[in-house]
Amino acid sequence: MSEIKKDDVLEESGAVLGEQLDTTVDHEYKDEDIQVLDGLEAVRKRPGMYIASTSSKGLHHLVWEIVDNGIDEAMAGYATTVSVSVDNDNIVTVEDDGRGMPVGVNAKTGKSTIETIFTVLHAGGKFGGGAYKVSGGLHGVGASVVNALSEWLEVSVYHNGEEYFVRFENGGHAVSPLKMIGSCDPEKHGSKVRFKADPTIFTETTVYDHEILRDRLRQLAFLNKGIRLTFHDDRAEKEENKDYTFLFEGGLKQYVEYLNRHRTAIHPDIIYSEGHENGIQVEVACQYNDSYNPKVYTFCNNINTVEGGTHEEGFRLALSRIINRYAKNNNILKNKDENLTADDCKEGITAVISVKHSDPQYEGQTKTKLGNTEVRKIVSDIFGTQLERFLMENPDQAKQIMDKVVLASQARLAAKKARETTRRKSNLEISSLPGKLSDCSSKDASICEIYIVEGDSAGGSAKQGRDSHYQAILPLRGKILNVEKARQHKAFENAEIRSMITAFGCGVMDEVDTSKLRYNKIVIMTDADVDGAHIRILLLTFFYRFLRPIIEQGHVYIAQPPLYKVQKGNTIRDAYTEPQMVRLRAELGDRLSIQRYKGLGEMDAEQLWETTMDPKNRTLIRVNIDDAEKADQYFSIMMGEEVEPRKQFIIDNADFANLDI
Repeated sequence: MSEIKKDDVLEESGAVLGEQLDTTVDHEYKDEDIQVLDGLEAVRKRPGMYIASTSSKGLHHLVWEIVDNGIDEAMAGYATTVSVSVDNDNIVTVEDDGRGMPVGVNAKTGKSTIETIFTVLHAGGKFGGGAYKVSGGLHGVGASVVNALSEWLEVSVYHNGEEYFVRFENGGHAVSPLKMIGSCDPEKHGSKVRFKADPTIFTETTVYDHEILRDRLRQLAFLNKGIRLTFHDDRAEKEENKDYTFLFEGGLKQYVEYLNRHRTAIHPDIIYSEGHENGIQVEVACQYNDSYNPKVYTFCNNINTVEGGTHEEGFRLALSRIINRYAKNNNILKNKDENLTADDCKEGITAVISVKHSDPQYEGQTKTKLGNTEVRKIVSDIFGTQLERFLMENPDQAKQIMDKVVLASQARLAAKKARETTRRKSNLEISSLPGKLSDCSSKDASICEIYIVEGDSAGGSAKQGRDSHYQAILPLRGKILNVEKARQHKAFENAEIRSMITAFGCGVMDEVDTSKLRYNKIVIMTDADVDGAHIRILLLTFFYRFLRPIIEQGHVYIAQPPLYKVQKGNTIRDAYTEPQMVRLRAELGDRLSIQRYKGLGEMDAEQLWETTMDPKNRTLIRVNIDDAEKADQYFSIMMGEEVEPRKQFIIDNADFANLDI
């Protein structure tokens, strides 16, 4: 989550509202205006074109570009281990025991091949030369981009008992040509890349996140069975967090087992299928658990295709086809009965789908959706054949799965009926809005915001203190239903949840259309105590499971009401945390008048407006999802049925808690 002060800091950043930018240029267009950026200049000039952003996500992208090269060596059958280490200065070293990059002279550039790889865009061994059959990166820009965006970068290559070395500085320029600097063990082979990210490019941070590095390396080990990935972090305070080795001979079967570790499986064996057709390798593993939410993770050449694509479509088609066929053949469904839907068949399933393709086609630059049409049938055939065999050979487990999907079908019909009560004919049909909603007068959704408020008392103060032109108030009575533990129809029958769905006006689940959202900001405003925190997590669980696009698109915020009002003479300050209160005491000295806010309901309308709702003074925290897989796991741990994982999570993270009880 990210903190937003004074309406996304528009005032502080100098943004101008309500006025169009003048884009006219008083300048003659001449030959000398055409700039040609040589070598890696283009990357440094526009880094976002190559790594999406220069935020923390872009910083970590540098590591993955080099790691992917080692993984590609392993996928080609030449490497067994890829090692990543981070030292105390956030210098990253990536080493593999593959063939090692070629050390001769490239005929086209006249430079050593290693210099060519690291200084020329679109130079690499993945354009059909035979060095790789499949690869995560197919554009030949990875190594050169990392070099361009590093303060310095060093490459060591080990060949035939000799060690070669080259160092790049000043925007990716070689300090001196590649040279052989000594001998090494004749059995040693592979490549080592060591680099330091350029702080003038990554101005937000150059500090790598331990968990992000560790979790991605673990994921890569799951996706590439039999390959060892090691991680060493000098910065870790605890000795047990310094070194990790990931090696999974079971591949995706162990991945599903890992993903389901906080859930109760309804059948013991993981359904696994593997095969290839026309050079396309397919691997699928899945298992049902007692939850109601499907978790399907898709990958192509180790890239997480978060938007799915044709491989997920093939999986879904096969799952529905085979389960319906089995149900009909075994009289679980009568001939007159309607088929089970894809959603029925997916309820509570955890699945990982991985394909390896020599020429993947992605929709969009971010590689988040696979577009190869031939993959759909291949995945459907391979997975469908082996799923059918599993059901036939394991009748007891098949019965458990059938009981699950049939119950899901019955619940879906109940949810469909309940969902109808939440639908409104149009966004302008005011009479259908929930009675507790104090709506705003503006119909311009881009400026409107709705406060979800805890209790009628705080709702009354918020209603009186708000700017009714663009601020709406929806008070909730008590804690809403925990949707992680309930079936859909129970959620749709809950009065508080129905009120929110109706007020937002954008639909739910697979019907969410954010273009119909009636408010640009949905602000959760609860007390700064344990009960308020509980209500916030219940609301966030509902948003994540039923309205996830509104989080992904940045519409959900958490208001930060102050804990204290501090006054000395005519100076009035608010403290939002205990540490901030300590700092105010030190700053203002003695003889302070301190008022402790015990809840929103105890603030009058003016106080609530000035501290929590006035865009000029308020502090909002925008809710975002950095890692969908991790977010999903945390919601399951904290809000699911299993007690032990939640207890252990609380024990492990108790030091980070700052609760007002």
